[in-house]
Amino acid sequence: MPSRGGLAAHRRAAADCRGCPLHEDATQTVFGAGPESARILLVGEQPGDQEDRQGEPFVGPAGRLLRRAAEEAGIDMDEAYVTNAVKHFKFVRPPGGGKRRIHKAPELREVAACHPWLRAELRLVHPEIVVALGATAGKALLGSSFRVTKDRGAPLPLPGDDEDQDGRPHVVATLHPSAVLRADDRAGAYAGLVADLRVAAEALAGGGGEGS
Repeated sequence: MPSRGGLAAHRRAAADCRGCPLHEDATQTVFGAGPESARILLVGEQPGDQEDRQGEPFVGPAGRLLRRAAEEAGIDMDEAYVTNAVKHFKFVRPPGGGKRRIHKAPELREVAACHPWLRAELRLVHPEIVVALGATAGKALLGSSFRVTKDRGAPLPLPGDDEDQDGRPHVVATLHPSAVLRADDRAGAYAGLVADLRVAAEALAGGGGEGS
């Protein structure tokens, strides 16, 4: 980890990260993107196939759906910082071989290996609101007891070791947009995503989390 420097220095350092075996098969590290002054930071699980190839987060189908939902909720994605809990694409090949790369959920040790990068992004951007997209992001931010169905849609304090409760952002959890794409009731899942993102937008407009 760089001892100094902003997001650019950390992005360069992360490109050579060997903290877990995922770098062996992935095309490249996919670091976060967006302004360092962003007031809202969105965290997903990991890059997908297109993100791995292009080196940018949320550029595939899930990213396009997220942008549409966020803008419908009143969040300007051009002013947001987006990243993932895990910075390398984890995948398996289809049975019998083939070129297709099938997403595989990261393990706890892989999330833990990437956590210093996520913690650095949170420190450097210092957002007012963080959106956790899905279970992996929620657990990375809020701890292993996090459950999307139980904890979504309400501002929760981001845990931390320091005593400066007022200086830490609140987290609003919701579904990952890829879960919306897979849902049987896609319209209902999408409406829920927009509603949760609207909570984040309203908290941001109010100057932060609960009690602001």
